[in-house]
This record gives sequence, C-alpha cells and structure tokens, in this order.
Amino acid sequence: MAKMPQYIGMRFPLLAILAFGLSMPVAAENLVGTSVKLRALDKVTATTEDFTVNLGESLEYGSLRVDVKHCEKKPPEDIPETFAFLQIFEAQSDGKGTSAQQEKVFSGWMLASRPAISALDHPVYDIWVLGCNVPKVEPAADLTSDLDQSGTPKLRP
Repeated sequence: MAKMPQYIGMRFPLLAILAFGLSMPVAAENLVGTSVKLRALDKVTATTEDFTVNLGESLEYGSLRVDVKHCEKKPPEDIPETFAFLQIFEAQSDGKGTSAQQEKVFSGWMLASRPAISALDHPVYDIWVLGCNVPKVEPAADLTSDLDQSGTPKLRP
C-alpha cells in the first residue's frame, strides 16, 4: 500500500481551520442607552411603579436611592437582552427619626430577562430592569435622489 505524502494529510486540518475562521459571524456591538426603565415593588403595600431614569441620575423610592450608571441592549439581530449597572443605597436612620447615612445594599449588573440572577436582596423593596432606552438611529440619506435620469449627479445652483 502506497504512503500518502505528508503535505496532503495536512491539507484537511488547514482547510478546516480556514473555513471555520471565515465562517465566523460578525457580531454587532451593543446599543448604549440614554435611560433605563425600572420597576419598583413595595412588598408591604404590594404596589409596583415603573420609572424611567436617565443615565447619571438617581431614583428615590421609599428609603432607597437607585443610581443608574450604564445600560446596554443587544442589537436587533442578536438574542434580546438588556442589562444595566445600578448602585442602590438605603437611608439608615440614627434612631432619632433622621437619616444619618446611606448604606450600599446593591452594586452590579441587572439583566432584564433574568432578574433573579443579580437581584436586590431587600426585605421591603424589589427593583428590577425592564428596558434600556436607546437613541433612534436615522437611516442613511437616499443619495439616489441627487441623480438625474441618466445616473449623473444633479448640479445645484
């Protein structure tokens, strides 16, 4: 039985690597938002409220202060996901009825589709992310309107 030359046996792995590398889809970048839509639950009164908070601003809800730091959303061609980086502080009383200091009770990323993965653990309140508002992207201008019937650019006076 004849032996196969060594360089022929090496072609297949090389072709497989090239084909795999060329077939990798190009991932679109996440869309960075300008505001976050949050839902807050008061467990004592069993009421919920929805809020829209701009990045860099805070939401005061009960004894909590929610600082919105960042939010992103996957592009439409990817599996839908929204995530936001929040820091949540609770006002601590000094025992005389006045607030003495703020204690950080949560700092991290919250996912809209899986709120239990990274959740606020608080006896009275729940806060979770509903969405991330991103600026609308205007479609590119139609450049064909600047062409005449023959396809040459129109001269502007």
